[in-house]
Amino acid sequence: MAARAAVRKAAAVPEAPPQHQQISHTKLSADDEWKLQQEKMHKMHRGHESMHVEMILIFLCALVVAQVLLVQWRQRHCRSYNLVTLLQMWVVPLYFTIKLYWWRFLSMWGMFSVVTSYILFRATRKPLSGRTPRLVYKWFLLIYKLSYAFGVVGYLAIMFTMCGFNLFFKVKARDSMDFGIISLFYGLYYGVMGRDFAEICSDYMASTIGFYSGSGMPTRSLSDGICAVCGQKIIVELDEEGLIENTYQLSCNHIFHEFCIRGWCIVGKKQTCPYCKEKVDLKRMISNPT
Repeated sequence: MAARAAVRKAAAVPEAPPQHQQISHTKLSADDEWKLQQEKMHKMHRGHESMHVEMILIFLCALVVAQVLLVQWRQRHCRSYNLVTLLQMWVVPLYFTIKLYWWRFLSMWGMFSVVTSYILFRATRKPLSGRTPRLVYKWFLLIYKLSYAFGVVGYLAIMFTMCGFNLFFKVKARDSMDFGIISLFYGLYYGVMGRDFAEICSDYMASTIGFYSGSGMPTRSLSDGICAVCGQKIIVELDEEGLIENTYQLSCNHIFHEFCIRGWCIVGKKQTCPYCKEKVDLKRMISNPT
């Protein structure tokens, strides 16, 4: 009797439903795990297509309106636009470099900021030292050349990788592409920063010297044998060959130190004579003015 009761009791107990074996994420490869995350994301956002379309339309409209406002701001208040955008480009990367531990960029940013701050300090002093214009133009000309070189190297590295030439040198595509993108970014970033700072310094120095003003009328008369950029005497004659630099004469017949006028036109993007505002022919001054 006891045996029959035990058998009946065992038969009355329902069988446990088969449990599904859970997938262990540790056993999945990186591609499978990425696909699994994509599937979860699609399930989460399923049925929200109309909302996504509205978000895209709002984003595009905001982008167009922002561009129109920026263009109007630049046309109406160019000076404040340049100062605000330059300040943002200078300060905002500091936050991301510290947050993401990009110490290499932070070290280069720090060196650039320290030297440029000193150059800007020298350019805004009154009275302006006779050596300051040369110091300013030398620094920003160096920045221009370095950023140009970094940009070219980065572009060539990217094209080198896209064409598959990295395989001949047994270089991973990811490494060569990262090198190209970083070099191109450094060239563009510091090139734009150097251009904007050179613009500010050249404007301020020229106004301080007194031969150039924003209204177009010079505030001082230019004596013979004086460079209108640095205010120093011109020693080397036009037909003579100088040891350090030569003397250059524009089409308006005003004479300058060659290094000063090149820095004024190319680094500071001033394609006019510093004294009389006549247009400067950059092709006569340098073979590759861009």
